Amino acid sequence: QVHLVESGGGLVQAGGSLRLSCAASGFTSKYYTIGWYRQAPGKEREDVGCISSNDDSTYYADSVKGRFTIYRDNDLNTLYLLMNSLKAEDTAVYYCAGERTSRPISTMVRVGDYTYWGQGTQVTVSS
Repeated sequence: QVHLVESGGGLVQAGGSLRLSCAASGFTSKYYTIGWYRQAPGKEREDVGCISSNDDSTYYADSVKGRFTIYRDNDLNTLYLLMNSLKAEDTAVYYCAGERTSRPISTMVRVGDYTYWGQGTQVTVSS
């Protein structure tokens, strides 16, 4: 059974860094496109970025481009979201999501593009 479990969230000051983990079980994550999403209170879930199953290429939303990095450790079957230069507006619950697909990552930005989801981890950035 496919499971995704996020961890690494917490409270950090603005300008700081956090690394979120997305541990995969029940499947080999390197064959899946993995997306990261976030949802702030009262707002819709929005895409942060994703990493392709084809070639590990990445896509990032404009709001995080240059500050966030997505990468994999295939030996650990784990994905990571490294977040630098955090801002108060980055405060949200962060989710990872997986889909076995060879579609270009530019087409994998909608919530509905992913079948499997983790439970989320809270990130709070204090200003």
